[in-house]
Amino acid sequence: MRCPNCRQETPYEGNPYRPFCSERCKLLDLDNWLEGRYRIPEPSESQEDAGPEDTKEDADEDGG
Repeated sequence: MRCPNCRQETPYEGNPYRPFCSERCKLLDLDNWLEGRYRIPEPSESQEDAGPEDTKEDADEDGG
């Protein structure tokens, strides 16, 4: 497998830093998360509008 940070080939079995090749790559990845360089995108408005809450509100309005 390849290290997600430096793309170097690294063994999976017996590697205490997997999926990284070394402690250095593991810590660099952690630093990227801590500094906010990686972000999980917020749901878009269209995803929020199609949520299950809409169906519940519709049922409450109908007296259901």
